[in-house]
Amino acid sequence: MTYALRRTETLNGEQLRSMLADNPSRAAQAILSAAKARLVDAQALLGQLLLDGTGIQKDPALAVVWFQIAARNGHVMAHNMLGRCYEQGWGGELDLARAAVHYQTAAEAGLDWGLYNIANLLATGRGVAQDQTQALECYRKAAHMGHAKSMNLLGRYLEEGRYCAVDIPAAHEWYRRSAEAGDFRGQFSYAAVLAEQHLIPDALTWLDRALMSGNLNFLRVSRTHLLYAKHPEIRAKASCYHRRAAELGSESDRVAQALIETVPDVNAS
Repeated sequence: MTYALRRTETLNGEQLRSMLADNPSRAAQAILSAAKARLVDAQALLGQLLLDGTGIQKDPALAVVWFQIAARNGHVMAHNMLGRCYEQGWGGELDLARAAVHYQTAAEAGLDWGLYNIANLLATGRGVAQDQTQALECYRKAAHMGHAKSMNLLGRYLEEGRYCAVDIPAAHEWYRRSAEAGDFRGQFSYAAVLAEQHLIPDALTWLDRALMSGNLNFLRVSRTHLLYAKHPEIRAKASCYHRRAAELGSESDRVAQALIETVPDVNAS
């Protein structure tokens, strides 16, 4: 049985979650035994468990070792996860050049997450020479494979005409697809489209979805954008985004929340 999934970057997918639900430690030990018996999927899964500390003591350095073993045995997602470890400095030194090598290997094998991650490096020139045209092509390939984050970024390129012709209808369609596929940035982008079309109730629905699943960096950026929205109901969501960031973040986020609760609406007449 294989547990690696394509639509989630981690290897802790639905099948593994159910496997770990009743007895995480026992499941982790079973995966460890299978990994030692050279079952490649188990080797990659063990790396993920060690990285997350699920059912086993967290050990990012040992996670890297098992990802390396699985990658040498041809496991595509293990290459991608090695790239993540090297990019983030999980379990060792940050090494963007090595991250790029593993992302490229995963991308060439047709993994959507590999395409997305190498595109991010190409777009920013981290670990590789900057190449926006190639980044766009990688995002496009991943988007057509159903990768939600790539859909949103492809929409951004098309909307802004970055290294391609402007195509607003196509951009809006990719935002919609990204939102429906569950990407919180895509949900925010699609909400902006709907707000411009004066479909405020629908926009508010997508803003609420993005609020619940968005990470802290996203919340910090989005809360500022919302403060200057044209429609008062959209602007009111800035307070919700500040509050959520305060829950997840640091003292500076709590200070920002306190300020927004006391400062008048910047766009109010």
